[in-house]
Amino acid sequence: MQAAAPDSSAPDLLLLGGGLANGLLALRLSQVRPELDVRIVEAADRLGGVHTWSFFEPDLTPRQRAWIAPLIAHSWPGYSVRFPAFERRLATGYSSVTAARFAQALDRALPGRILTGVSVASAGPTEAVLADGRRLTARAVIDGRGPTAAPDLALGFQKFVGLEVRLTAPHGLKEPIVMDACVDQAGGYRFLYVLPFDDRTLLIEDTRYTDGDDLDRDLFRTGVRDYAAQRGWVIETVLREEEGVLPVALDGDIAAHLKRLGPTALSGLRAGLFHPTTGYSLPDAVRLADHLAKRIEAAPDGPALAQVIRRHARDVWAQRGFYRLLNRMLFRAARPDQRYRVLERFYRLPQPLIERFYAGETTLGDKARILSGKPPVPIGAALTCLVERGRA
Repeated sequence: MQAAAPDSSAPDLLLLGGGLANGLLALRLSQVRPELDVRIVEAADRLGGVHTWSFFEPDLTPRQRAWIAPLIAHSWPGYSVRFPAFERRLATGYSSVTAARFAQALDRALPGRILTGVSVASAGPTEAVLADGRRLTARAVIDGRGPTAAPDLALGFQKFVGLEVRLTAPHGLKEPIVMDACVDQAGGYRFLYVLPFDDRTLLIEDTRYTDGDDLDRDLFRTGVRDYAAQRGWVIETVLREEEGVLPVALDGDIAAHLKRLGPTALSGLRAGLFHPTTGYSLPDAVRLADHLAKRIEAAPDGPALAQVIRRHARDVWAQRGFYRLLNRMLFRAARPDQRYRVLERFYRLPQPLIERFYAGETTLGDKARILSGKPPVPIGAALTCLVERGRA
């Protein structure tokens, strides 16, 4: 699409897609740059879809935790993990943002500036053409409509289906179970994820790390129900369902990926901004929002903004080579039904190391500790994973 000069009545910033990354950017700008006219176009009938986004307390600074506070629906002082060989509780705070809270906060922050129920047909640095034929212009456009084809990146996938359920009796959980891998591995790393919203309400997700991105929803729903039955939980009703297919970065050329997507500014998963191993995207979205809030000028410029984000995305990718190395070991060196051993070993390490890993702040000492000792995968297979073929 040819970039068009916006007219004088055009907004400063047009955000395509009302998901996490664009929503957090809009919220942050409403707090620190309220003079900017920021608008959102979303294909669904409300922002945020049907999602729950979570983060570990050390993933964010206290200041970042404060500015996203209106979005947080649930917080806990710790969480647990379960593996065939051991169980462990970690005293690391954990919080969740729900789509309902997310949509409410953005409705308040951007009154009258959110367009829902309309798909985008094409986009450029300063304009977007909607599926109904309307053409919208802005000083700058950011495309955050979720992941797209990525032939320049080698990816595995973390897939899940979650059911928020109301039980017939209290479940007894006080804190989340972030990973319960004491289940049939089903040909890949599989675990159940459980968030207790109140004494009888749980979000239970069947999560699987697999090579392909196909999602058998019925199979995953059955996995959730079977797990509930095994725990002695009787489901009274299913309140809602959510699903996701998240990328797990193995290697690739991020510069080529960004170039392939064209000159429009990007955000979120589309820009490669997610934790390479866990797929968690909220911390990266918060950091991008802070990064842009400091750099967006009084009159934003679409092409210049695209370059700012591309530099940021390339820098983040370059910093995370170690995570992609571990992912290659998980997907390429471990037998699918033995992948859980990699995480089982990891969760025996000190809590501060685990916190830094999730926050994307792994130190040289952490890396040495993670790789020391007998690897949980065949040594020969591990050696083939050391070289990244397409680093930007």
